Amino acid sequence: MNRRGVKLVCTLGPATASLERVRALAEAGCEVFRVNLSHGDRAQWDELFSLVRSVSEERGDDLAVLSDLPGPKIRLGQFEAGEVELEAGGRFELRPDVESPGDATGAGTTYDGLAADVRPGDRILLADGAAELVVASTDGSIVVSEVVRAGLVRSGGGVNVPAERLGLPAVTERDRTRLAEALGRGADLVAQSFVRNAADVAELRALMGERAVPIVAKIETRPAVEGIEAILREADAIMVARGDLGVELPMEEIPILQKELLQAAQRASRPVIVATQMLESMTAAPRPTRAEATDVANAVLDGADAIMLSAETAIGAYPVEAATAAVRIAEVAGERGAEFRSPPASCTHEDEAGAVAHAAARIAAADRDVVAITCYTQTGRTAALLSAERPSVPVYAFVPKSEVRRALALRWGVHALRARIPDDTDEMIALMDEGLRAEGFARDGDAVVMAASSPAGIMRTNMLKVHHLGSAVR
Repeated sequence: MNRRGVKLVCTLGPATASLERVRALAEAGCEVFRVNLSHGDRAQWDELFSLVRSVSEERGDDLAVLSDLPGPKIRLGQFEAGEVELEAGGRFELRPDVESPGDATGAGTTYDGLAADVRPGDRILLADGAAELVVASTDGSIVVSEVVRAGLVRSGGGVNVPAERLGLPAVTERDRTRLAEALGRGADLVAQSFVRNAADVAELRALMGERAVPIVAKIETRPAVEGIEAILREADAIMVARGDLGVELPMEEIPILQKELLQAAQRASRPVIVATQMLESMTAAPRPTRAEATDVANAVLDGADAIMLSAETAIGAYPVEAATAAVRIAEVAGERGAEFRSPPASCTHEDEAGAVAHAAARIAAADRDVVAITCYTQTGRTAALLSAERPSVPVYAFVPKSEVRRALALRWGVHALRARIPDDTDEMIALMDEGLRAEGFARDGDAVVMAASSPAGIMRTNMLKVHHLGSAVR
């Protein structure tokens, strides 16, 4: 089991749609596997879910699946030749007829109402910024634009307009259908694309019914950046999705925005994933660039809970090498970058559970004999509170429910272990003691900080104990 704090999320796709590749990614250190529901079909998604579950059972651990919903993304229709080179100064129309093939003069889009939403002077980016348009006028349902930056655009490329303009619903019919499919397959986390405000997240949660799983709100629009505090209160985690965020906002703002979003998430005790082009060159090369290595390391130093690989593992030529490189960089940054991270915050918790977690982390930092923090939790909340404190030692969470263990796969520094439900506090302490030694995470005589609920079974973290493994429970 990896003992680094930062977790790795790998996107599955054609390059990794095999038992051997999923197994290799898990061995490299991937804990969360992303299935992008914007691409592929039901049979392919079923296969990817099955592969992850098979490898998880084979390894005896709990690998998580993150289902990523499409969201209100506008895409181009098909071009006659599959792609077209747009030239600066040319006229290009965006039409509501997505079925008719496009050419250098225009193409259909997947959103019929686009002309009603845009205004003259609005900037439109195609294919993640490969080409740039400026709206000149609208002619009925057709958007007439001028190409201000030339570029190659392919069939199905994205159409990015200012998010605050769009009349598309936050949760589309396609999202509703694919959410039901994801929950039916047993998704452990769901990523919501193009979130604009906290109400969008609340709407998606309401659709989950009794099968509610953690929601990862993808921050990739200007309104989401402006409303981040409210979104963090509603969502279970966020993803800094730098691809579309870098299209909607000026490129030069993204590095600082990343830091600001990470700090906001830390204040709210919400896990955050940093995503997009982490090791992009490794889609075609066996080694990352120095700049990419620095980017991954900086995400770790900024306090990310997880880093995510997208094209690198979905369609890249070196998916396992990319995962291995990401883990190596994160490990070194975590081990040797302590002096560059923000100092631990003072305790501001007003609740008992938060104060216990804070105290556990501070004891572990002050006592060099402490090798780990351990907790017993049925809901995962104690482990989440400990993770938010960024302790200097690993957190081993003993959790009876498999779905809770898998949801914790995104939490910084937390390693979820299987456990039975104890009858009383003494048995709870004993099972943590025995579990750590049986798994080889600690030895007789090692000191660990234990945080849990006492008496066992109550839903309140109120117990803090420094325990030496192998000693009598008292």
